[in-house]
Amino acid sequence: MANPVIGLMSPGDMGHKVGGAIRAKGFRVVTSVTGRSALTKTRATREGLEDLGSLAAIVGAADIIFSIMPPESAEGFARDVAAEMKRQNKATLFVDCNAIAPVTMKKIASHIQTVGGKCMDAGIIGSPPGGKVAPRLYVSGPHLDALRFIDGDSIRFMEMGPEIGRASAIKMCYAGLTKGTNALRTAVLVAGEMLGVGTELKSVLSETQKQQWDAMNAAVPFLACDAGRWSGEMEQIAETFDSAGVTDKIHKGAADIFRFLDSTPLGVETRETRDNSRTLDQTLAIYAETLRGKKAAE
Repeated sequence: MANPVIGLMSPGDMGHKVGGAIRAKGFRVVTSVTGRSALTKTRATREGLEDLGSLAAIVGAADIIFSIMPPESAEGFARDVAAEMKRQNKATLFVDCNAIAPVTMKKIASHIQTVGGKCMDAGIIGSPPGGKVAPRLYVSGPHLDALRFIDGDSIRFMEMGPEIGRASAIKMCYAGLTKGTNALRTAVLVAGEMLGVGTELKSVLSETQKQQWDAMNAAVPFLACDAGRWSGEMEQIAETFDSAGVTDKIHKGAADIFRFLDSTPLGVETRETRDNSRTLDQTLAIYAETLRGKKAAE
């Protein structure tokens, strides 16, 4: 396929940057922003993504469809794409790039393959393209050659072999550490505030756990803007760990932490609108106030 048309859903925080990186390579990238927020529409326009208005139009135009969305939406979207492929009698290549468990990925592959489509498993590790460090796109499945075009300065293409599920597995393990650790850091700090030892806890952490303390200051004030979609990711990680014979309870707890952060006043922020000047102390005060209100209402 010399110059495939690329479909992408959806052009959110990660998706619009991936779409922009692919478009910068000279490919036509199509999407749909019907019913989406003004921010999503702005993101798609900013990266030069072409709005076709509907999923049917995307399937009709695209040779390859990238799915980049909250994990809880991934399987439903794959079903919708499969139904449209069947209706249009198209054998499109479907690339799931979502933070999902290998077992979920295999269900998605079954939906696509049942209607004659082709499927690839992908997992994105890192920040969106365009930053200081290019994200890694781990890819596994039987059609690796069809996706090598994505490799370059903005996205690193990492092969994981022909087996569906391997790319999702490495994403789950990696995020289990990085995002799971941020959930733990938040839980520790909020518990300290609620127990009345926040000042002393922060003092001893700054003196004896400098690496953790620096990471807390860098991340915790800004986690709420991502927490809504990360809670579902933690559930997928819990399912992945359970399938490996490892306890699922750590990341079920992390999902609870992210759901709580999303429920606070900071949960309405996005990466574009968050207050980057907000301190850790200011953030913890908001979290503690929210939690006190919840406890009082019980």
